Amino acid sequence: IVASLLSLALKAYYIRFGTSISNRQKFASVFVPLALTTLLVITVVKASIALSLGLVGALSIVRFRAAIKEPEELTYLFMAIGIGLVTGANKPLLAILAMALIFPLLYLNQIFRQKRHRHHNKMFINIESKQLDLEKVSDVLENVLPYIELKRYDTNEARQFFSFIVRADSLSDIETIRQELTKLDTDIDLSIVDQPDLIL
Repeated sequence: IVASLLSLALKAYYIRFGTSISNRQKFASVFVPLALTTLLVITVVKASIALSLGLVGALSIVRFRAAIKEPEELTYLFMAIGIGLVTGANKPLLAILAMALIFPLLYLNQIFRQKRHRHHNKMFINIESKQLDLEKVSDVLENVLPYIELKRYDTNEARQFFSFIVRADSLSDIETIRQELTKLDTDIDLSIVDQPDLIL
């Protein structure tokens, strides 16, 4: 019961206050079964050394291939596992006290980060071009935008692919970028995606 309630609280907190750009509702749905499964395993294993050795062997065969895109997701998964470990060790009060301390600390940390690092008008810019290289593209962006950060650069024999995180002061900056890049390459592909929850 304690593990279920704590993992549900963790799920609600992550959905409400998480900063991940992935689908938080879908990702948080694994917290409850993960915590309860960990509780079940620990409850059975702690009573037998033979079972604990068997578990080590089983885990060496089963490999998890979950696509963890952000460190925050991994943190919340470890918290769900921690809930299962502590409650499985028959220490529900410790689990309650730990989560009662962790939740406020997470919230205060998030408020502090937002006040210091959050900016408006953040977005991803994806550029695909046959003629432009990284230097030309970055020069155009730097001349117009107050902040740019290269996140990905792919190239092949035919085309170049660039992904930037940027901050724009106005919509006219975006139009200026489009015009300047089009002058350099009329066959350019430009994609801009707004990311209001992104922290720079």
